[in-house]
Amino acid sequence: MERYEPQKVEEKWQGIWNENRAFECDVDKNKPKYYVLEMFPYPSGKIHMGHVRVYTIGDVIARYKRMKGFNVLHPMGWDAFGLPAENAAVKHGVHPAKWTYSNISEMKSQLKRLGYSFDWSKEITTCNPEYYKWEQLFFIKFLEKGLAYRKKAKVNWCPKCHTVLANEQIEGGRCWRCESVVEEKELEQWFLKITKYADELLDGLKELEKRWPDKVITMQRNWIGRSVGAEIEFPVFGKDFSLKVFTTRPDTLWGVTFMSIAPEHPLLEKIIQGNKEEKAVLEFVKKIKEKKLRREWEEQEKEGVFTGSFCVHPITKEKIPIYVANFVVMEYGTGAVMAVPAHDQRDFEFAKKYNLPIKVVIQPPSKKISPEDMDKAYEERGILVNSDRFSGMDSEKAKEEIVKFLEEIKVGKKAVNYRLRDWNISRQRYWGAPIPVIYCKNCGIVPVPEDELPVVLPLDVKTNPDGRSPLPEYEEFVNTKCPKCGSDAKREVDTMDTFVESSWYFARYTKPDLDTSPFDKEALNYWLPVDIYIGGIEHAILHLLYSRFFTRVLRDLGYFDIDEPFSRLLTQGMVLKGGAKMSKSKGNIVDPDYMLEKYGADTTRLFILFAAPPDKDLEWNDNAVEGAFRFLHRLWRFYQENKEFLSPVGPCCSFDPKDLNSLEKKIRRKEHKTLEKVTSELEGRYQFNTAIAASMELFNEISEHREELLKTPKGKEILSSAWATLLVCLYPMVPHICEELWERTGYKKYLHQISWPAYDPEAMKEEEVLIVVQVNGKLRARISVPKGIDKESLTKIAMDNQNVKRFVEGKDVKKVIFVPDKLLNIVV
Repeated sequence: MERYEPQKVEEKWQGIWNENRAFECDVDKNKPKYYVLEMFPYPSGKIHMGHVRVYTIGDVIARYKRMKGFNVLHPMGWDAFGLPAENAAVKHGVHPAKWTYSNISEMKSQLKRLGYSFDWSKEITTCNPEYYKWEQLFFIKFLEKGLAYRKKAKVNWCPKCHTVLANEQIEGGRCWRCESVVEEKELEQWFLKITKYADELLDGLKELEKRWPDKVITMQRNWIGRSVGAEIEFPVFGKDFSLKVFTTRPDTLWGVTFMSIAPEHPLLEKIIQGNKEEKAVLEFVKKIKEKKLRREWEEQEKEGVFTGSFCVHPITKEKIPIYVANFVVMEYGTGAVMAVPAHDQRDFEFAKKYNLPIKVVIQPPSKKISPEDMDKAYEERGILVNSDRFSGMDSEKAKEEIVKFLEEIKVGKKAVNYRLRDWNISRQRYWGAPIPVIYCKNCGIVPVPEDELPVVLPLDVKTNPDGRSPLPEYEEFVNTKCPKCGSDAKREVDTMDTFVESSWYFARYTKPDLDTSPFDKEALNYWLPVDIYIGGIEHAILHLLYSRFFTRVLRDLGYFDIDEPFSRLLTQGMVLKGGAKMSKSKGNIVDPDYMLEKYGADTTRLFILFAAPPDKDLEWNDNAVEGAFRFLHRLWRFYQENKEFLSPVGPCCSFDPKDLNSLEKKIRRKEHKTLEKVTSELEGRYQFNTAIAASMELFNEISEHREELLKTPKGKEILSSAWATLLVCLYPMVPHICEELWERTGYKKYLHQISWPAYDPEAMKEEEVLIVVQVNGKLRARISVPKGIDKESLTKIAMDNQNVKRFVEGKDVKKVIFVPDKLLNIVV
């Protein structure tokens, strides 16, 4: 018997697919389109099991949709700029370009070895000038529209990576890449005005709720953080300026007992000037900044220090002490918070710690509360008390009325606040797309003329061992002429955040070889939006939010006709081993190359898909890998043992039920039920593990009854039909072995070229018989049930029959007489 040699089989079919350009596509308006996209990888050197999982999931969907008659776009490319490649290149003493392209070659080979049905003719690499040329054009268009601007700002600085980080790139006060403690610096930086689209980005989530994971929707909604409330002016006592606060709780205004401001508040110096507390405040501010740049106030004890100054309540005219507090941040609101300890838990904890007054201004509907007996803040809806003319009013209604009152007396106004801040895209690193602007002493900031794009990143530079960008010292790049006046000028030496590249790459895939424009309008309108986008939930805020923003701007610039880039989002779980995410530091890595060499691509794919549903974490299990390998061997052996009986009759072959005996009908029923189940799972539920389980059950069924079938009149045809259906059902998951066994069975057309078969509802119906139901020997009902039904199941059905129920209710059942497929007599 011929042995199953997966590497040999897989190499053969990958060659055939490549030679026939089986997965290349173009616009075809005669066919419905389906765009399957997985998040493209950083070319880090080698693929890992997380890559294998995400690309296998996408490949199953792409292969299935092709067989369903769709024109499928399934591209692949490389997110090639950015810190990971540059840091690795510096560490290994090679140029980032050499490092990157070497890694791309290695990873591309690995992906091809796994048999993914990518259209490699659409491949893009973001560090190619042919790609980032268009990104530079977009930047210039953003600049013209006022959506890109430069300002001096305090920024998050990673001292090890020598670059600015966006707020989203800081985790617990540390750089998301190297985990260094982030510092604060003031630099001239380029920003994109994502805040202009805050409301639209928020509103768009309502439509995406139906097709995106709830967790991602919640994360984006919270990150945008739209709050409706009031801006209120609190004059600083004895000074000529006011503290402006934003609050979502104007209904608690009469309960303010102190003011808390952020350590980096721009008015802090003025507030403490001349006060005896000045030194203590400055020491506290320094301590807080050193401790953590990004304060997670829910996780740390509330701390603060009195500034020595007071502000004046705009209504009651009371003097209110001003504190600097570690839980107030400049990123939200105004950096100053009116503290209402009775009705805000953070303020309550702070007030208790520093013995500050607590004033109750909202009473719960059920019972009265007082400051003396409170062990936590009351933050719910209630009735206003101690609130002047608004006492007795419902707190929700009072919010609107109090804002109107503040506007009348000109001390406040209705306001909307966002947590979202404009996107800082300046990076002080070398390996990125140059920002296309020129600085001229006469003309100021001048964009590079469009016909001079791209501004090419010079490759003949030597990177610095400490990661500092070599561009500022590279005179040939920096020194240029002003496009407006012709005088000597300097180029911008910052490069763009790598998230800019990944914010529009999905659109470039539609026509990546176009050199006269970033997009072909016909291809864009045909392919976009992406029908299903697959990737990790770690990109829920950064990449997905930026892509949604870019899509809207490119729409407003006339490039796109869509609002949202990704119709459906599938976030796959992590691959774990020993309960932890695979990582070199934990020593629990499973190398895909090892898997390919030992087991082959199909076994690797089968295990990845069978071990857990796509959205759940997958625990690595060596025994289960062996089990997947054994199953494929069983499949191969079954063909070898039965090849003389198997013929190319096609999947779900048509039969007249009258010509079939009970066993043949049973196998046919299982065949169609399996196809129905697999179709259902591949059509939108994406529970590949249950699709595989159903296929395995069909295989077990035909293996168990093979000998009996071969003795029946239509047995060989029934067996051949079920075998063909089995190969079709398994093909998207394990394509190589299925193509091979399909061809060996005698089919002239490749398996990937056939249409997905349709299951027959009639064939799935269980054979039914009419059974007489008696009560004490008298006919009470005739019921139709599946042939071969057991006594217990039949009795339950009979007892639910209305006519039978009339004669047995309230009586004791003495015994039940059962004649299989004929009669049930209930004796009461």
